[in-house]
Amino acid sequence: MNILVINAGSSSLKYQLFDMTTQEVRAKGLCERIGIDGKFKHEANGKKVTGDTPMATHADAIRHLTKMLLDEEYGVIKSMSEIDAVGHRVLHGGQKFSESVLVDEKVIAAIEECIPLGPLHNPANLMGIHACEEVMPGVPQVAVFDTAFHQSMPKSSYVYAIPYEYYEKYGVRRYGFHGTSHRYVSAKAIELLGGKAEGTKIITCHLGNGSSLAAVKDGKCFDTSMGLTPLEGVPMGTRSGSMDPAIVEFIANHDNLTPSETLTMLNKKSGVLGISGVSSDFRDLDEAAAAGNDRAQLALDIFAYNVKKYIGSYVAALGGADAIVFTAGVGENSAEMRAKITEGLEYLGIEIDQEKNAVRGTVDITGAGSKVKVFVIPTNEELVIASDTEEIVSALNK
Repeated sequence: MNILVINAGSSSLKYQLFDMTTQEVRAKGLCERIGIDGKFKHEANGKKVTGDTPMATHADAIRHLTKMLLDEEYGVIKSMSEIDAVGHRVLHGGQKFSESVLVDEKVIAAIEECIPLGPLHNPANLMGIHACEEVMPGVPQVAVFDTAFHQSMPKSSYVYAIPYEYYEKYGVRRYGFHGTSHRYVSAKAIELLGGKAEGTKIITCHLGNGSSLAAVKDGKCFDTSMGLTPLEGVPMGTRSGSMDPAIVEFIANHDNLTPSETLTMLNKKSGVLGISGVSSDFRDLDEAAAAGNDRAQLALDIFAYNVKKYIGSYVAALGGADAIVFTAGVGENSAEMRAKITEGLEYLGIEIDQEKNAVRGTVDITGAGSKVKVFVIPTNEELVIASDTEEIVSALNK
């Protein structure tokens, strides 16, 4: 079965075509600057191509990617009939979805109802779904929600200490994000621990430009660091992470900003970018810190310190830990950050082997004296989306 995975942003559209017989990625690419001047990247058969092409809408982007998939030189299929289904990443499913679902009119309406919870992402995700309906009519589509994995949290983990009516009336609660990533790497960790989910206590650290941690008990999410929106939790590339909420009013009053303008600052101008004044990219911060930039070093220190605090709190919440998992851009690629985060956690039985920590890929970096396993596991959210799509569509055909 060939599954096309779509991740639509407001002006971009990422895609991967999977052959689920082998779970091989046959082609992948990115359409960006949709509605502006239109640019694309495409990779297949060991060949890469980039260029410009008019893309006024997401439907135009879908038409372009199908053209590339059918291209004589860069394509991998002979006919669009070879695409059996499309899987979509959808940011916010609210409390409505605890698992992936086949897209129909009711699902589309439910995603629309969640737009106030995901105002930047859900409309773009819907554009991707509608574009595929237009360009590939009749092809089954599946929605895979970023929030679904976290729906297993107990109320004590997700209800905020504000008047309960706001939860009842507006659904104000912790939802969590990066769910497909946390689900994938926690399942891989369970395999490495022996394959039985029951009784396991795992802390997954998805660390990148956007970062979140999850406490996973018996294979299910027990708690997670992001909240109603992806702004809560540890400091990130441009997001502030958790802080005193009174700061919003304080800054708004002093700089004559609206609440929306203040939240834009907290989402797009804060985090390690705001601290360092250098960049939101951790690689740039490493270079700047090595060159003696104190604020870049401070940004790295603050990030590591906050991740460490979450790990400690989740060890307490779970009553121990069997494994810590590092994943995503920083978690997978920065041996220095992993060392910095785990330093001082020996009293919790967490130690890493520095030589193993320098190895890339899926690797057990557990130190000789550690009571807790420490893994680096590259995430694969697209494969999760493809696998869910295959499972749902295959059930339809039985």
